Amino acid sequence: MRRTYLGEFEEVVLLMVAILDGEGYGVTVSQALEEHTGRVVTFGTVHNTLIRLEEKGFVQSELGGATAERGGRRKRLFRITALGSRALQELQQLRQELWQLLPPNTLRLGSV
Repeated sequence: MRRTYLGEFEEVVLLMVAILDGEGYGVTVSQALEEHTGRVVTFGTVHNTLIRLEEKGFVQSELGGATAERGGRRKRLFRITALGSRALQELQQLRQELWQLLPPNTLRLGSV
């Protein structure tokens, strides 16, 4: 079976887009990443990843309304697609299968 390839960072960003459920854009995804993973990344890194995920068909975007808070600029909001959802489900299943293959004491502290 052919699996969809996603890099680790792409996977985490795609998960954040799914969690934010239509409210994800560069800033909110960056903030959610830091809040949930402790990982601090630049806005540009997240934005480039979102664009790459959109090119792969895992997310789609649309412009939100302009706000005075943002100086009249509009947000590009991202939403996960059916392909993106399927990719996450496949990755989750693969990881679960691999974890189940671990011998029981492999990760026990002090076993090395």
